[in-house]
This record gives sequence, C-alpha cells and structure tokens, in this order.
Amino acid sequence: MSNTLSDTQNRKAERFMARHKESGCFLMPNAWDAGSAKMLVAAGFDAIGTTSAGIAFSQGKPDNAFCAPEARVERDAMLVEVRKICESVSVPVNADLEAGFGESPEDVADTIRLAIQSGAVGGNIEDYTGRKDQPLYDRAQAVERIAAARRAIDESGMPFVLVARTDRFNIGVPGGLDEAIERANLYREAGADCLFAPGASDIDTVRELVRELTGPLNVVMGLSGADVSFAQLRDLGVRRVSIGGSLARSLYFRLRAAAQEMMAHGTFSYANEQISQAELNQIFESKL
Repeated sequence: MSNTLSDTQNRKAERFMARHKESGCFLMPNAWDAGSAKMLVAAGFDAIGTTSAGIAFSQGKPDNAFCAPEARVERDAMLVEVRKICESVSVPVNADLEAGFGESPEDVADTIRLAIQSGAVGGNIEDYTGRKDQPLYDRAQAVERIAAARRAIDESGMPFVLVARTDRFNIGVPGGLDEAIERANLYREAGADCLFAPGASDIDTVRELVRELTGPLNVVMGLSGADVSFAQLRDLGVRRVSIGGSLARSLYFRLRAAAQEMMAHGTFSYANEQISQAELNQIFESKL
C-alpha cells in the first residue's frame, strides 16, 4: 500500500470512527458494485457500506448466509468487489465481512487484514455459523473471534471500525432479546466499536437495545418492512442506520417486473422511468 493511499485511507478511517463516537445518528446505505456506490454518493451520502447479499446477487449467486457452502461467494471474490467499491468513491466504506469467512479467530483476523488492504475503514463480523444444528457460534468462540479482529486492527495502526453483529433474532427461534443484549455486550468488551442485531427494527426492541447495550447501535432497515423512520431511530438514540441488501433486492424486483412485462405483453412501459444516458455518464466518469 502506498504512503499516499495509506494517508488517504487513514483520513477516511478517522472520519468514520468519529461518526461512531460522536452523538447523533447517520444513515449508511449499502452498495453492491462501483456503480451503485457512485449513485449513493451522488445522492449525498458521506459514508456507505457494502452488502454481501447484493454482491452475491450481482454475480448470480445466492446470499452466503442462506445457501450451501459450495454455492457461496468466497472471500477473495468478495474482497475484489469491496476493493472496487472503495476505489470508486472518496467516502468511507464499511465492508460486510459476514462471519469472517472462516470459523477460527485466525480466519477472522486474516479477513480483517485483507479488508483493510482492500480499502475498507470498517467491517461487520457476525456470529452466525450458517449451520442449522448450531446457528450461532458459542459465546466463548464468538468473543474470541471478535477479540482476534480487534488485535488485527490494532496491529494495523488504522482506526478501523469493528462492528460486532449477533444474529440471535434471525435464527428462527422466538424471543432472544436478552441473549442478543448479552452477546453484544460481550463483543463490546472484546473490542467492538459498534454493535448490530439485525432483525430488531420495531420501536420497543430498538429502545431496549439502546438502553441496555454498552456501545453504539447499528439498526438495519428495509428488511422487514417495518414502518419506522430514520428520525424515529435517531430520536431513540441509534447511532447508525444501514439497509443491508434491501436496495439491491428492490432493483431486482423492478428488473423482474420489466422482464415479465416484455415476455407476457411485448410492451416496454418500464422504460418510462429511467435515468438518462448523459446523466449516468456524468456520474460514473468522476470519482465522487
């Protein structure tokens, strides 16, 4: 990594870390390729995340968390896309690193190092195993995985934002608020800068998380259709709001509808709403 790139990345990292330590809330939408990243930054967002689900979909593959191992996007392929996104925009990028692309703490640490080399200044590590017989890593192993990520970050010398995610709400077992809180706070003790419990998007649950968690909270919207606004989440004390793969899925919905219209009716009304070639060229020819 050149000194110039390192200095630039450090400045992004410092700015991104400050957003998590300051009061207030910010909205960080998720991109899946360089084009979607540029569109989000052109709209005015000053920090974005990646979505591993969206990256997988763009490669014609299923979301890693819900498919067989042989169908998954591997770490190197995922980080190629993360690098493209980071290099396409001038704002901080938080990488969706799933479960660290390996079970061991060493695997997680290696993934963090590679994410930093790819240009990311933050990243999520989750405790979801992808296995039905044991959907979450046991607490001791999950904590050590976060601790290993923290050590890798500290060794890098960069203020990379470590986001610890617990999937307690997403494993198909009712309840789990107490366990989600306990796990997230253990991850905070292990070195996480931000805490994340996807599946928690209703007002009461978010309020409880904000009250009981020992670190700043990320809430993901767009997954459940919950009618909760950014302003409401901000007022509850949420620090960061992301949207996961929901934007990518909404565009694939429009793509499917257009394909079905052409196939069934031979009409092209989908084209009544589109961005002009000239405007897209203007957005994509510059680094925003």
